Amino acid sequence: MQAFAVELRRMNGEMNRLVHGFAAAQGLHATDVQALAAILDSDTPLTPGRLREHLGLTSGAVTACLDRLERAGHIRRSRDSKDRRVVHLHYAARGRSAARAHFRPLAEATARAQEGFGDAELAVVLRFLTAMNEELDRLSGRG
Repeated sequence: MQAFAVELRRMNGEMNRLVHGFAAAQGLHATDVQALAAILDSDTPLTPGRLREHLGLTSGAVTACLDRLERAGHIRRSRDSKDRRVVHLHYAARGRSAARAHFRPLAEATARAQEGFGDAELAVVLRFLTAMNEELDRLSGRG
């Protein structure tokens, strides 16, 4: 189990370096990149309130984050057509392009790593990662 924990920490450290590199290259904070990931991964458009809950930040901090992301061309905000008070967050094409360019080597490395595993093995890995994220959500109070 210790080797497993070591590899998870090592992978987390490398992912953090990639995220911080992207943030620095784009003039963003690491939290801004976390917000971008949440917007990208959401099944439905996020609202600032849902993003605040996801990131565990204050309303003011989320507003500052969204202002930076919008100024940098990474997101756009739109008003709900039925309730104009509701704001939806969308990943902008320019931001998506910048992220793809920066993280392309990670995608290629992931594809190379997957080549060494069969579908059944990858299903087990995915099941573990899903379970691990659910446990982390519980620890952070989100699950």
